[in-house]
Amino acid sequence: MNTTTKAAQRQQRHKRLRHQVTGTAARPRLAVFRSNTAMYAQLIDDEAAKTIAAVDSRKEKGTGVEKATLVGAAIAKKAAEHKVDTVVFDRGGFQYTGSIAALADAARAGGLKF
Repeated sequence: MNTTTKAAQRQQRHKRLRHQVTGTAARPRLAVFRSNTAMYAQLIDDEAAKTIAAVDSRKEKGTGVEKATLVGAAIAKKAAEHKVDTVVFDRGGFQYTGSIAALADAARAGGLKF
């Protein structure tokens, strides 16, 4: 019987995903993390090991999907400030539904291309 926790399973999925997804200066990685209370998004240049921009929803009010939409729009705005228009989406081992999909859709609406 498998006794691993949900968190450990997500970490394993994220590790598997990270073997395929890397960010560059021209096309950074849009890394997403969802906690019980907040959403976090970062634009990361893996070659230089630097975070280009970061946004979170800790001070926002609303449901998880509403917070994710705000974070997606904010990260798209910050990406435009740094002259980034194309990214690689790293969903962090989470399923592409609900708040993760809402964040991605809002980032696309803000002008980012995946």
